[in-house]
Amino acid sequence: MFSIFKRDPIKKLDKLYESKLEEAMHAQRKGDIKSYAMITAEAEKIKVQILELEASAKA
Repeated sequence: MFSIFKRDPIKKLDKLYESKLEEAMHAQRKGDIKSYAMITAEAEKIKVQILELEASAKA
């Protein structure tokens, strides 16, 4: 009934994933490769969560 008020967790995680990738890009451009690697690893963890949610939504 009130499903229009529920937020989609996949959209939220997707937005977070995109922002992490952008943050990683800026770190790489500044020459901070260590931060780039750490932020990219965080982004990959978020991507795994997104894929898990999408898989559970299809089932």
